[in-house]
Amino acid sequence: MKKAKGRCAGIVVFCCLLCTYGLLAVCPYACLPTGRRGGNEPSQKSKIENRKSKIDSLVPEAVQIIETALADTDPSIKDNAIEVVATTRQIGLMPKVGRLLNDEFVSVRFTAALAVGDTQYRFVRESVGQLLKDRDENVRIAAAYAMYRLGYPDNFRLRGATVASAEALGLIRKAIVSKDQDIRANAALILGKFNSSLGPRDPSLERRTTSDERRATILKLLDWALSDKDSGDKVRFQVAEAMAMLGDERVYPKLWTMLISAYADDRVIGIRAMGALGTQQAKNALITMLGDKVLEVRLAAAEQLGCLGSTQGEPEVLDVFRKEFTAGMDAEGIERVHTFAALAIGQIRTAAVTEFLPKLLKNQSKRVRIAAAKAVLQCAK
Repeated sequence: MKKAKGRCAGIVVFCCLLCTYGLLAVCPYACLPTGRRGGNEPSQKSKIENRKSKIDSLVPEAVQIIETALADTDPSIKDNAIEVVATTRQIGLMPKVGRLLNDEFVSVRFTAALAVGDTQYRFVRESVGQLLKDRDENVRIAAAYAMYRLGYPDNFRLRGATVASAEALGLIRKAIVSKDQDIRANAALILGKFNSSLGPRDPSLERRTTSDERRATILKLLDWALSDKDSGDKVRFQVAEAMAMLGDERVYPKLWTMLISAYADDRVIGIRAMGALGTQQAKNALITMLGDKVLEVRLAAAEQLGCLGSTQGEPEVLDVFRKEFTAGMDAEGIERVHTFAALAIGQIRTAAVTEFLPKLLKNQSKRVRIAAAKAVLQCAK
């Protein structure tokens, strides 16, 4: 798979489909009562229960894989594991994520701070507060985001220091105009996360949702970053995805240009942004990407269609395993394909694709095992 040179640099968190056919007058049991077809054939309900039981039995292994990855020496492996903990809401593993707020690697501290904000995990708020003074600006803005998500309506007190919520948001706003491309891209990533509830979980506290004024302010900042001549492709792509996350349909033409890029990596980024946008137009665009010549791109489209409730990409996943599409690939290529396939399974969640999860959990690649563990935790919800 061709990669766009220099387009994947910086702190990027690793950073997700079959039509149902109704056959009439073909099956000899078509007129029998539901659950009584073919004598001993199990009912649909029992099939679902059996599949759920199989998935549930995989959860302990999946959790162990993520827990082990959190202690890995490779920072990118820890980044991936943290992302899984946050997206699948594995709160039981958040204490371990909290300890990574003090990790030696910038990317790990950055990702851990985002996870704290995403999950609104309050028990490490003192450590998050200290990251506002981190030597790296990427970490500081991630901490500011976490503080905002954890913050009280007026301010947040940490060891005698009071940090206003407005000040925390101000740090992120300042970062979006940074000359540093990594900082600018990560600021865009964080601004895109402001599409959901921003306040604490305590229902007695107010200001829980993004106001129209705040959203307009954020979109104005993103518009500026998208058009600024100093923004490189990495920044523009992240800004476009952030706008999609905020539901700004004006970004569709930009996303479409990403889908028709000569670089497969660019198309994958565009696909994930289309999934975030989630409109019918975006969904239709994703369907067209199931015909892409690159397998990983098709799997990415299958994943995002799964996120939107469609199983149209299921055949793409099945082909990976049943047609041995990885034959002839090198180890890196196989790892990449299996990772994309596992992520797609986590969103499609049909019996046909989940049957491959036990094998993927035992894959020799750590990245594949992490992706498979994520899929198991998503399917077990």
